[in-house]
Amino acid sequence: MSIELIADVPGASGFDADSSLLDSKFAVPAAPPFMVARPALIARVTEGVQGPVTLVTGMAGSGKTQLLASWATSGAVDWPIAWISLETSDEQLPAFWTYVIEGLRRAGVAVPAVPGGTASRAVLGRLAAAIDEQPTPVVLILDGVSQLTDRDWATGLDFLLSHVRQLRVVLAGRWDPPLSLYRYRLAGQLRELRTADLAFTAAEAARLMDLHGVELGTPELTRLLEHTEGWAAGIRLCACALQASPDAKRLVDTISGDESTIAEYFVGEVLRLQAPEVRRFLLETSVLDTFNPALAAAVTDRTDASRLLSTLTRENAFIHPVGDGSGLYRYHRLFGELLRAQLAWAEPDEVPILHSRAAAWLAEQGRLVEAVGHAAQAADWGTAATMVVEDYAVGRLLIEGSAGRLGGLFAGMPEHIELPEAVMVQAAIAFGDRRPAKAAELLAYAGKLLAVHGSTCGDGLTLTGFLVQILLLAGGPEPERVGELCAVAETFLAVAPPERLARHPELRVLLRTAEGTALNNLGSVDAAVDALADAAGSIVPGCETVRIDCLSQLALAEAYRGRLGRAENNARQALELATDAGLGRGDRPGIAEVVLAWVALERYDIEAADRHLRLAQPLCGAEAGAPAMLAYAVVRSRRLHTRGELRGAVTALRSAEQAAADMAAPRWLSREVLLSQIRLLIAGGRPDDASGLLERCPDPSSPDVAVVRAALSAVRGESPRAHDVARTVADAAGVPAPVALDAWLLLAVLAAQSEDASGAREALRRALRVAGAENHRRPVHQAWGQLRRLLRDDERLAVQFGGLGAPSGAAQAKAAAPVPSAEPVVVESLSKREMDVLRGMAAMLPTEEIAASLYVSVNTVKTHVRSILRKLSASRRNEAVRRARALNLI
Repeated sequence: MSIELIADVPGASGFDADSSLLDSKFAVPAAPPFMVARPALIARVTEGVQGPVTLVTGMAGSGKTQLLASWATSGAVDWPIAWISLETSDEQLPAFWTYVIEGLRRAGVAVPAVPGGTASRAVLGRLAAAIDEQPTPVVLILDGVSQLTDRDWATGLDFLLSHVRQLRVVLAGRWDPPLSLYRYRLAGQLRELRTADLAFTAAEAARLMDLHGVELGTPELTRLLEHTEGWAAGIRLCACALQASPDAKRLVDTISGDESTIAEYFVGEVLRLQAPEVRRFLLETSVLDTFNPALAAAVTDRTDASRLLSTLTRENAFIHPVGDGSGLYRYHRLFGELLRAQLAWAEPDEVPILHSRAAAWLAEQGRLVEAVGHAAQAADWGTAATMVVEDYAVGRLLIEGSAGRLGGLFAGMPEHIELPEAVMVQAAIAFGDRRPAKAAELLAYAGKLLAVHGSTCGDGLTLTGFLVQILLLAGGPEPERVGELCAVAETFLAVAPPERLARHPELRVLLRTAEGTALNNLGSVDAAVDALADAAGSIVPGCETVRIDCLSQLALAEAYRGRLGRAENNARQALELATDAGLGRGDRPGIAEVVLAWVALERYDIEAADRHLRLAQPLCGAEAGAPAMLAYAVVRSRRLHTRGELRGAVTALRSAEQAAADMAAPRWLSREVLLSQIRLLIAGGRPDDASGLLERCPDPSSPDVAVVRAALSAVRGESPRAHDVARTVADAAGVPAPVALDAWLLLAVLAAQSEDASGAREALRRALRVAGAENHRRPVHQAWGQLRRLLRDDERLAVQFGGLGAPSGAAQAKAAAPVPSAEPVVVESLSKREMDVLRGMAAMLPTEEIAASLYVSVNTVKTHVRSILRKLSASRRNEAVRRARALNLI
């Protein structure tokens, strides 16, 4: 190998007299006034020069030159540093080595003159020997090596590095030089700084803004960094654009790649350097966000897309691979914005064509959302809607509406459009947005368009129509039609392409949910629970809101059936899932909070019931739907009843009933609202009003209606009739626990009123057994005023009642344990007020009733109870009462 060199010339260094050498090429660039210190990167360069090769590559304007200039003048090392700025003309070997030798001499390295016009390996060997004679390492910085396209200079530099110990070479350019980098990398002799390493941090960007007199807050600075991707020149150009603005914070989001100064930079530093066909390729692929070579080839109709992308990436032409080995690419945001702006300005008619090509290719690959996005950008709404329909993706629209990624793509679709596929999509989005009336209107309009124009879509459009109709009917006025339509929809799913169904498992979840909702609204609670539980158990990504709805409906139905444990579990799952799904406070399931209040109140946990009612109240307005409003009214009325506010309880129910008059609700829930009013009127001594309402009650043969009719007969003095009806219900199989409990309690009251002590005790015992399974305390407390004497005279009943609400079987056993035979000891005498509280405890009055009778607060009563337990050496209330009786205190 021989390397041509410029012949030795007169002068101390052998080159000083040569006027062809430009002094500026050896000068370390001066720091600009807006220079930002980057100590972390300076330290990495210092670390790099401990080895033979340091490589700094990045796209134009990433700060390579300024970083190395800062390092060279920082004094990080006390070694000779030779700086050479390279240009395209320097790739010829005589010029290249001339500048290398002259740069070393100017750095103070005694490099021997090279006789003649060539430099052989022997000459480079002597050069290596001269460098190794230096007492310290020598740093050679070659800035702009990507300008040199020939490989010979790299071959000579590789040879030199392999024979020298004291030389440290720093190479800077937009892409990798043709050195044997892999060899240095494998040997651990290469240190690299790439585009990502050169990106500005938030602190560095803030400092650059300060130097330009631009004040930005943290949010604006964060958005600026995201938009520029930390690109140094981009941040600097943005700072220049914002410098003259009085409201820089507001303008941050308006800066894009087609801003004049940024556009000029891209044109001058990137596009100008590319061949015409490459510039064309860049413009056409700019309509894509992330793409692979196949998609780029489809859009540009080129067969060399893969090669072009590899070349552009290697040259850091503002195009980046996405991830490791994914084969995807994307443009720098600002660069992509410039390309799109130029394409739209120069060839506006070409833009929709390119988007349509992209949509067609993506649809073939099953990438529906991206395909629809490009069809939407081409304003081809018919194609966009057809893609959704034919892919069976309507379920996503029905669940997410316009807030979802797919639904959001149709935001720009004209409201009035005469394409049946597009109108059907609009109907699905309207349903997902909780606008059922609008969805029904659009569904009808789509049917008319189909009748007139027809459609090229196949079963996908028919299934879409069925799904929208089924979901509208399930929560609407005709739930009885849902079962038949679901069967038809299942038939279509059975013959649908398996790969499409595999992509959309939400379709079966939606059908099962609709079936459960319809059964619930029809009053078939048991069948509804099975269907809703099936749907809620389907863990399908993206169906969180559907599962929340199913769990909420399940919880309410279970609470109505008296299965308080299941109701509470389903309600808590719904609320936890809402939290995990990131739903805001106003979007949380109000029904779930109502159910927790329902459960707490039935267990007579007043504090918890009040807390959940407060949380549920803002979530159960008219916009929440009839089930939430009516369920809230039922629980609130029961709470008001416990406080003796019968009129307020009736008003709460009537107001909710009127507000939900035109809304669909489960028939059992509407009936419960009516029956609750009748019970309150009976309790308030208004049997005639109660009788009038009872005539309105649907399903007069249902057990709950029968028990209320029996209670009405009882207050009218028709005890035998009331007894027969209540007994029939109490003895019937499959009666929900709350209804059976009401029946047994009514039988106990009737027996007590007729002085049938044994019958009353037996009925009460049966009632407590029913109540004990799920700790139904509220109905027992409300009936206890008429049954106190029975409890006072029957220790076993008192213990059974005291066991209601015990947390476990062990606690119940403890409550029922016999009192030791030893003489009870009074630690301290009870005060008069404590005696009053003790009498209330003996009468099994709840804390609130004791407080009301004594005209004190609930907390005061609780304080007295704790004192009584301490003074009587008791751990529970019933134990304290037994000891008080043994001491003849009561």
